[in-house]
Amino acid sequence: MIKLFCVGLVLSLLMFGCSEREQGAPEQTRSNETAVERVGAPSLKLYTFDCGNIEVSDFDAFSSSGDYAGQGGKLVNTCYLIRHPEGDLIWDLGLPNTLVGSDPQVDGIFTLSLESSLSDQLALIGLSAADIEFLSISHSHFDHTGQAALFSSAEWLVHEDELEHMFGGEEAGAQNVAFTELEKVIFSENYDVFGDGSVVILEMPGHTPGHTALLANLFESGPVLLSGDLYHRAASRELARVPRFNSDEAQTRVSMAAFERLAKKLGARVIIQHEALDVSALPELPGFLN
Repeated sequence: MIKLFCVGLVLSLLMFGCSEREQGAPEQTRSNETAVERVGAPSLKLYTFDCGNIEVSDFDAFSSSGDYAGQGGKLVNTCYLIRHPEGDLIWDLGLPNTLVGSDPQVDGIFTLSLESSLSDQLALIGLSAADIEFLSISHSHFDHTGQAALFSSAEWLVHEDELEHMFGGEEAGAQNVAFTELEKVIFSENYDVFGDGSVVILEMPGHTPGHTALLANLFESGPVLLSGDLYHRAASRELARVPRFNSDEAQTRVSMAAFERLAKKLGARVIIQHEALDVSALPELPGFLN
């Protein structure tokens, strides 16, 4: 059975239409009359988790314009928990927890390290991985999927193009094994997670075919946009730089324009998930935005 979901303002801005959910529940259509900036569950909370550090020896691969060649630096790696009265959603899954307690590992231009697992950080707020009802990843690169095995009881919310990318193309491999047994909700376009406009997964393809960003309409703090890897650094956003390894540069630029229109319309706080300045302004555990 296919259900149709619309969030009126988001969809009119992005012109992506309605999303589809495949599951065995009775058919139902949710209203598309809700203005996104006016909604938000009063008890919605957003927690930030440290999901690793990535030192980059040469950022050349992160700009098709060639202006990052020879530059080195660091990227933070973050995951997020959104707590809603109808369930908990973990957004992105970081580097593998096998890195905890080990020396930094070198993988090409990357040097990877992780101080604490998601399990340990969830414990700080009185939760375990088994308590999490939903998980979703912005995309399937290794630094966003590393701890999937912890969440074997969660329902995976996945864009149909990313699912095909992960299991039908070059990305198919050992890193995706943990996702194979998960219960899945497969959607296209945008997806309203709880049906009230408070948490919306946004179709933003280009970095990978089914890349997504996340909108959390926090009742007190206001709209927050988690960028996935639409941008990696503040400079990448300012200069509209596209990594050489993106699946489609033209598609990425369309997504960037849509993202910026939405951010401006909502007056949203944009969090670039690999940008240390953005992340440092967020509350540390056990604090949260709401």
